Amino acid sequence: MTTLAENKLLFKGADWDFDLIKRVHEACGEIGINEMGLDPYPNQIEVITTEQMLDAYASTGMPLFYRHWSFGKEFARNEALYRKGYQGLAYEIVINSNPCLVYIMEENSATMQTLVIAHAGYGHSHFFKNNYVFKQWTDADGILDYLEFARAYIAKCEDRYGQEEVERMLDAAHALQSHGVHRFPRKRMADLRSEQKREEERRLHGEQLFNDLWRTVPAGKRKPNKDEDERRKALLGLPEENLLYFLEKTAPRLAPWQREILRVVRLINQYFYPQRQTKVMNEGCATYVHHRIMNRLHEKGQIDDGSFLEFIHSHTGVVLQPGLDDRRYSGINPYALGFAMCCDIERICTKPTDEDREWMPDIAGNNDPYGTLRDIWANYRDESFVSQFLSPACIRDFGLFRVVDDEEQEEMNVAAIHDERGYRKIRRALSKHYDIAYRDPDIQIVDVDLAGDRKLILGHRVLDGIVLEEGDTQKVLQHVADLWGYDVKLVEADDSGVVRGEHTASPRRPFM
Repeated sequence: MTTLAENKLLFKGADWDFDLIKRVHEACGEIGINEMGLDPYPNQIEVITTEQMLDAYASTGMPLFYRHWSFGKEFARNEALYRKGYQGLAYEIVINSNPCLVYIMEENSATMQTLVIAHAGYGHSHFFKNNYVFKQWTDADGILDYLEFARAYIAKCEDRYGQEEVERMLDAAHALQSHGVHRFPRKRMADLRSEQKREEERRLHGEQLFNDLWRTVPAGKRKPNKDEDERRKALLGLPEENLLYFLEKTAPRLAPWQREILRVVRLINQYFYPQRQTKVMNEGCATYVHHRIMNRLHEKGQIDDGSFLEFIHSHTGVVLQPGLDDRRYSGINPYALGFAMCCDIERICTKPTDEDREWMPDIAGNNDPYGTLRDIWANYRDESFVSQFLSPACIRDFGLFRVVDDEEQEEMNVAAIHDERGYRKIRRALSKHYDIAYRDPDIQIVDVDLAGDRKLILGHRVLDGIVLEEGDTQKVLQHVADLWGYDVKLVEADDSGVVRGEHTASPRRPFM
């Protein structure tokens, strides 16, 4: 005979089937939606094999992608490391789409399937749907349709123009993809569902813009006057930080199909832009959600002690923060910091100390931790999340302090310790660490010499004296020259106008 407690269990043992996945999904939703107030996308759960997971790794986690040699190289590398035991695989991959695609490994136990559904299907999905950065910059309804269009379009280009030419174009676009995003809302993410229909319209419009642009080239060697110079820059939209966008619209020697490939690469890269800004928050949200859901399932008697211990073992590994002297240390673990901050916010809302009331008076003691967290998950990104909600208690738990390592000084300086002033300095320094404006070099196209040799001028704003690495800069600048079709120059200067370096490149064999 079975006991009442056994009747409540969702499963016993490690085996699972699709009916169990459905029951687990519903049980997680009962807690996530009804108790925690989450608002995720509808979930589409698909089971994949080890090889399919490795294939997803190679194509940036997307379910369908165009072909490129670098993806095959990445697949071979990951497979070799996995087969030799040097690298594990994720339990799941989740796609920011509507419906939200959750890929789960067929090798997972029933407990792990429950964990990843809670983590991805409710934690990540809620964050994708509600965070303002994703709402501002991504089109969850159209991304899968666009990926299908992109794959078919590039395959058609390979048939028509040759695989070598297409891969050469993709090589150049991939080299510049980190400088192929719009960072301001004035240029929002395109409606991806309409991209295929608009391809022909866009090509014709681009040709008209191109013709109008080059009609502004002054005749002969006459120096353009101020009005002509301003009109030229206005028409070009200079300065422009989105290099791929500028080259797609104005590079004089590119064919329409090559412009479309640049657009494909930059739109897909734009899709990933919010994820780079919210890694700590996104993983913190998903880890906090799965932790609460798994604890509630255990409290309600829907998973047994053995399954709960299996979950705790996995969860502990996810949120582990190795110390500086640990061989596994590779910086601050975003899962660890994000989860710790979410738990700390819950504590501040329910059991604040006098210190908490002083540092976070708006949320201390409000007794609404889930509502507070939902508001934070919706309205912040990593930089502002750390700046506003990293508490002194969390700083102490992680043992954080600020060290200034000035190359002109013989010794390092511990610039912030655990006192009030130190906490603020540590919080500002860590917040700046997650600001991609400081992590990514600020490179913009600033001018084009239309009256002379059509040289493209780029500028790098040097921050804190950090200049670009010579070898990488020359390789990437070469791709810019190839796409532009004429010489390019990159000038590195700080805010005071002091030039820190110059780099030049000339085009190789022109794109056909």
